Amino acid sequence: MKRMGLIFRSKANKALDRAEDPRETLDYSYQKQLELLQKVRRGVADVATSRKRLELQLTQLQQQSAKYEEQGRKALALGREDLAREALTRKSAMQSQINDLQVQYQQLQAEEEKLTLASQRLQAKVDAFRTKKETIKATYTAAQAQTRIAESFSGISEEMGDVGLAIQRAEDKTAQMQARAGAIDELLASGALDDNSGIGRKDDIEAELERVAGGSDVELELARMKAELSGGSSGPAAIEQGHGGGQQAHPQQSGAQGPQDTPPPTINYQK
Repeated sequence: MKRMGLIFRSKANKALDRAEDPRETLDYSYQKQLELLQKVRRGVADVATSRKRLELQLTQLQQQSAKYEEQGRKALALGREDLAREALTRKSAMQSQINDLQVQYQQLQAEEEKLTLASQRLQAKVDAFRTKKETIKATYTAAQAQTRIAESFSGISEEMGDVGLAIQRAEDKTAQMQARAGAIDELLASGALDDNSGIGRKDDIEAELERVAGGSDVELELARMKAELSGGSSGPAAIEQGHGGGQQAHPQQSGAQGPQDTPPPTINYQK
């Protein structure tokens, strides 16, 4: 079970690592910091509101205390010491409330100052994080683009790999078709295969004429080589004249008896 749990966690971690985009993670972190900053600001506003309410209550109590003191003075001036004592008693009780509210007011004021300072510091951190975030995102995007370009040039990317395989298959098929076409042409030329279309097909007369022309060229070349070996300077010219004009070369002109022209074979035009 431990091994299975380890394998599952490792697979899940690898899958999450592939799916994770650092830019999205940075944006999410920045969003959470903005939400925290907003909460701190709302806390400052709430504390300031409570402080303002205590300030208003203190003002009212202080005004009421001053009113009781004034009433005691008037009662004492009128000779009503009992009324003056009652007014001063109420003033004393109210003064105790005023003192308690003043303590609370000072605490709220100190808390407001702390939250305000924390909000300012958090605002500075959020601004710095935003600048760093944008810098990291731009660097990551540039590195990603550079990596894709390098992979495309090297041919190791998936897209370019598919293109390279397609090109290779096309080249292989092209080479195979060219080899097949050349082989078929050679087989048709050698007569191993019959051309059923009739295009480029030679009849017996044309084939015989080509064979005779080829044999004449061979005989002429052989006669030239013999004349050169015998040392005659005008041997080739005489041979050419003999083959071209259909007459034999004169012995006095060439200094040697030239080879007799071989009469062309008789061609039978009847099938």
